[in-house]
Amino acid sequence: VIGQPAKSKRPKEPGENKIKPVNKRVKPKNAKMKERESVDSSLKSQSILTQVMDKGHFQKLAATLSLAAGQSIELRCKGSNVTWSYPSYLDTFKDSRLSIKQLDRHSQLILANSTAADTGEYSCWLQLCNGNKCRKDETKTGSTYIFFTDKEELFVPTPSYFEIVYLNPDKPAVIPCRVTTPSAKVTLHREFPAEEIETDGTDIFYDAKKGFVFPHPTSDHKGIVYCKAESQGAPQISIKYHLLYVEVPKGPPSTSITVSSGRAGLSDRVRVVCTVLGEPDVDVSFRWQYPGQESGRPVIIQNFWRLINRGIGHTTRISKSVLLVEDFEDTDVGNYVCIAQNLQGETTVATKVELK
Repeated sequence: VIGQPAKSKRPKEPGENKIKPVNKRVKPKNAKMKERESVDSSLKSQSILTQVMDKGHFQKLAATLSLAAGQSIELRCKGSNVTWSYPSYLDTFKDSRLSIKQLDRHSQLILANSTAADTGEYSCWLQLCNGNKCRKDETKTGSTYIFFTDKEELFVPTPSYFEIVYLNPDKPAVIPCRVTTPSAKVTLHREFPAEEIETDGTDIFYDAKKGFVFPHPTSDHKGIVYCKAESQGAPQISIKYHLLYVEVPKGPPSTSITVSSGRAGLSDRVRVVCTVLGEPDVDVSFRWQYPGQESGRPVIIQNFWRLINRGIGHTTRISKSVLLVEDFEDTDVGNYVCIAQNLQGETTVATKVELK
């Protein structure tokens, strides 16, 4: 998970950093303060995230936190309808070490037996709901980036030994060799010709929460690279990253069409699929023209899309429209035309289905 920028510091409220209330009269005062905060929307955002230290002891979290791998951690977020964000692989692998419970007045996140791979952004926010529609309450959020330090694992482990990073001139590219120890010295190296790549802080810079960042990638950056980290011991090498320069043209959708069979028999089932590969935030709409359209021939048309993660920093959106003829007839013989459209224009593709 890519770290979010640290929130600006604010003046501390009286009694805010007390570990434990001295007497019970403090609680109703805080309750009144909360009521005023909810009424006055002009107040600055306040963090609702705390770390549970011991029974009855809480600590507000800074932008970053370093813990030794192997420790367990409990985080709490104030509110009756809280949403959490944490390193995505914990969801991908359905990790049983992570548990989240929503209680009456707060939500609890517990991560047991932490590992170096758990290093990342942990954040929460309050949801404001009206019926089925919910939105994030920007004044009630909290986040911290946790480094789970491990001398044996200076780099945050990844599930693969090789990763592709796409260099798009329109947006920053990230080589995600994140470290578990924020003080580690990290350098970037090209495999061939073997050399260290200078990081000048402008064209290339290192962010311990993200990795090496290219704000404006060029074709000169392409090639195979790796990262090296040093921290009180022998240096460690990251996995290799293949940097590919891909200039995505801004234009009509890149569209293809396929059919289950170019020749169909009577009563057969025919499936025609129109596919668009594009940028993740670009919407695509579809229109069809088919032989039995004017006569009102019934067909089934389904549209859907999904995102394919091709490594941190590059995601492709696959949009599809599927036209289904359940019971092929003579009137269904002919050309099937798909028109895919985005804000830049439209692309038309066609395929033909004949009778066996």
